[in-house]
Amino acid sequence: MKGLFISFEGTEGSGKTSIIKEVEKHFLNKGLQVLTTREPGGIRISEKIRDILLDKDHLEMDARTEALLFAASRRQHLVEKIRPALNHGKLILCDRFVDSSLVYQGIARKLGIDEVMQINQFAIENTFPELTIFVDVRPEVGLKRVFDTLNREVNRLDLEKLEFHKMIYQGYMDLISKYPDRIRRIDGERSIDDVSKEAIALIESLI
Repeated sequence: MKGLFISFEGTEGSGKTSIIKEVEKHFLNKGLQVLTTREPGGIRISEKIRDILLDKDHLEMDARTEALLFAASRRQHLVEKIRPALNHGKLILCDRFVDSSLVYQGIARKLGIDEVMQINQFAIENTFPELTIFVDVRPEVGLKRVFDTLNREVNRLDLEKLEFHKMIYQGYMDLISKYPDRIRRIDGERSIDDVSKEAIALIESLI
């Protein structure tokens, strides 16, 4: 098959990482070549940018600096890992992509969706996922999961006030309305098994 690029989005504590693991296991068992990756990060340079972005000691970071760092990380990740995998016919499962920047920096940081999209278009050159799965978990539920989970990394963005996370959630709702053909919502407050099965069904409809 030709390469297929799938991204997963959600608020903090939505369970994306666990769901992606189940989806990866399913398609590996079916004999597909699967690449699982994440943003920010995924490759050496981008992981170093991730460390800067999520460090709890960097509370003074300016919103535009944050947006530019995310875009820089995304660019390197795209050219070094995602595009080569697509060219080799792999199924790519990416934990976050450009939509995260649109809601976190564009809406919650109040930089504007169009402005943040412009920065990211320079970085990604119109490379978007064929499908984006939004794991819908209310901010209050997601944050409780974050702080109740032992050994989970609590990063700089986790520490933002609840109002910030509510803006992010509403931002995702706005994006779903804006891009209904690409972004599909699934209820993430069910069991991991149920959520994973729905995500798998959405992806299989494209294969």
